[in-house]
Amino acid sequence: MFYHDKRTQYTVRVDNPSPLYAKMLQQALGGIEGEIRVMMQYLFQAWNSRGAAKYRDMLLETGTEEMGHVEMYATAIALNLEGSTAETQISAARQNPIVAAVMGGMSPRAFLAGGMGALAADSEGNPFDGSWVVSSGNIAADMFSNVTGEATNACVLGRLSHMTDDAGMKSMLGYLMSRDVMHQQQWLAVIEELGGYKNVLPIPNSFDHSTELTQFSHTFFSTAIDGIEPPQGRWTSGPSLDGKGEYRVERLRPMGEEPQLAPPIPQAFVQVEQMQGGKQRVAAKGETGDTSSEGIAARLASTMRHVVEDLTGGGHGHDGDGAG
Repeated sequence: MFYHDKRTQYTVRVDNPSPLYAKMLQQALGGIEGEIRVMMQYLFQAWNSRGAAKYRDMLLETGTEEMGHVEMYATAIALNLEGSTAETQISAARQNPIVAAVMGGMSPRAFLAGGMGALAADSEGNPFDGSWVVSSGNIAADMFSNVTGEATNACVLGRLSHMTDDAGMKSMLGYLMSRDVMHQQQWLAVIEELGGYKNVLPIPNSFDHSTELTQFSHTFFSTAIDGIEPPQGRWTSGPSLDGKGEYRVERLRPMGEEPQLAPPIPQAFVQVEQMQGGKQRVAAKGETGDTSSEGIAARLASTMRHVVEDLTGGGHGHDGDGAG
């Protein structure tokens, strides 16, 4: 359950309205680095949280705080869209070449779709995308993702602050930057509380990592050729962060085979030349049976029939006529 207050979390004041700046603020609101993303991310992580209740409660607290940040940005955008004359816009572009180059003018969607208000979109008008929201169910994975969300948002904040001389906007952005600074450390503090790198890594630490090819678990692969030396750093030598090995460097070489796909099936309706070329390749390799286009088509038809039967309740078990 959520409650609200008519007042904003921090003062939102615009001294010199600028539709150009409103468009830039949209990135910090509805872009992939924006406040809508982290708000939704923290809330979904909280709602999906399993384990110690304090982490769910912490995420709910911060997700709810982020609602207030969304309101602040939406308000700032709306205020910047109010009462700004064409002369003001032209002057702003002349004074700031970055604005002139990047913006070029007020977004027509701000008026046509938003009625001079904020939109759930980025600075280019692309709508907010829920696929950006990370809620994996793994608290360590989510905390690292949260640090990235706050850090990239802080980069946008810094650029926005540098692009304006509006005292009201600078004050609001200064407050929001302070919250980004806190939240970056907040999520890393959870990692520390969970035991730090040595305990949380590798993620997930509940997986039986003896099933992985551990000879590659702490190897930095270099794809450089022609005598180019690989870059050296903390990741190339010394004890690994998870405490389970030593970092090393290895030049990456092929360990697999050249992929060989079966010929196209007739039902795919590719070009005749593809069908002929595929058959010639199979004949040259001496392949027959299930590797032929006819064998693949038969397996595909059988698989699709079983799927339909399972969905409609028409099947009582597979007949084993080709589908594995």
